[in-house]
Amino acid sequence: MFFFFFILSSTCFTSTEAYDPLDPNGNITIKWDIKSWDPDGYLAVVTINNFQQYRHISSPGWSLGWTWAKKEVIWNMVGGQATEQGDCSKFKGNTPHCCKKDPTIVDLLPGTPYNQQISNCCKGGVLSSWAQDPINAVAAFQLSVGRAGTTNKTVKLPKNFTLKAPGPGYTCGPAKIVKPTQFMTGDKRRVTQALMTWNVTCTYSQFLAQKTPTCCVSLSSFYNDTIVPCPTCSCGCQGTKSQSDNCVEPDSPHLASVVSNLGKNSLTSLVQCTRHMCPIKVHWHIKLNYKEYWRVKVTVTNFNYRMNYSDWNLVIQHPNFENLTELFSFNYKSITPYGTINDTAMLWGIKFYNDFLMQAGPIGNVQSELLFRKDKSTFTFEKGWAFPTRIYFNGDNCVMPPPDAYPWLPNTGSRREVSLLAMMMVSLVALVFYAFA
Repeated sequence: MFFFFFILSSTCFTSTEAYDPLDPNGNITIKWDIKSWDPDGYLAVVTINNFQQYRHISSPGWSLGWTWAKKEVIWNMVGGQATEQGDCSKFKGNTPHCCKKDPTIVDLLPGTPYNQQISNCCKGGVLSSWAQDPINAVAAFQLSVGRAGTTNKTVKLPKNFTLKAPGPGYTCGPAKIVKPTQFMTGDKRRVTQALMTWNVTCTYSQFLAQKTPTCCVSLSSFYNDTIVPCPTCSCGCQGTKSQSDNCVEPDSPHLASVVSNLGKNSLTSLVQCTRHMCPIKVHWHIKLNYKEYWRVKVTVTNFNYRMNYSDWNLVIQHPNFENLTELFSFNYKSITPYGTINDTAMLWGIKFYNDFLMQAGPIGNVQSELLFRKDKSTFTFEKGWAFPTRIYFNGDNCVMPPPDAYPWLPNTGSRREVSLLAMMMVSLVALVFYAFA
């Protein structure tokens, strides 16, 4: 039963589907509110909400694109900017901010002058996950659109929305007209509403974002000398064409020069050569066993020479999280994807202390310890119960070791002993059969 459960879990969560059972409602929504009509178009505020509980958008940030339905142009913007102006040679006098049929919009950087800002803008495109920091999980910009129509009947919705954050992985649906958004005035005595509102929903797929996994899990325990490593080739194999140019031996004499020539926070990985070839490894170690409690040490190691992971997070599923007593040096939040069952936790670093996971090297790791109270009715170290069933890093599902490789208690029969006993029983039955034949 134990093996079946783990095999079923690993099978279900390597799917290419965008649906995530731990975060079934997690997505990014883009809301477009027309606030006023202009002589040849409208003034609108676009709001991006990251409702994903544990997947954030890191630097260099999001970029949002679409295709205009007619011949619209963007006259000016506040809180964001188009990456390209396009061909505006047809306009005499005032020149639009962007004339492209398919503009791409990015956020402005922190420190932007106040006259170019609006609320929730100017974070460099970085959005926190909803569970970590809902206040900073929102972005917004304002744009004045021309040649677009001046009534609800003449305005046409943009098409082909795309969201890159910062790479691929998100698929956006069509824009849909919804009930106009209502706004409360500053004195909270009057409610106004948008002239027209439409929404776009974007969902994430790990398979679309990257063809290979991005993290793996290793296991160990105080009661067994065996350290179960990440499965071989979890995120790729050494020597293959896809990995040969992105792998560096840690003792290479040219390592310092190679790393110094790379831009920090580059999107392409340069990982340390390992058996698993993963940029991130999560290690779960059962450290101590008390009479009424047990202690676990969790270590996250960065093997990527090109990436500093800021505002990282872990999502761990384990049946004893309901009895978590104390957590050291990490933040903790319970996630209950299955109603009242508290078996999933989200962990992340403490601001300005260990929320920045440095590049590969001596300081490229963060660690914490978790203290659990024993549930006497169900607690046991046998058959891998004390190990997690699933771990996510920054929203990506990590590769777990096979269930039959988990560290077992010394007094628990191994697979070899079971096989030997079965062979002896078969031999005994055969002898009895021939004796009476």
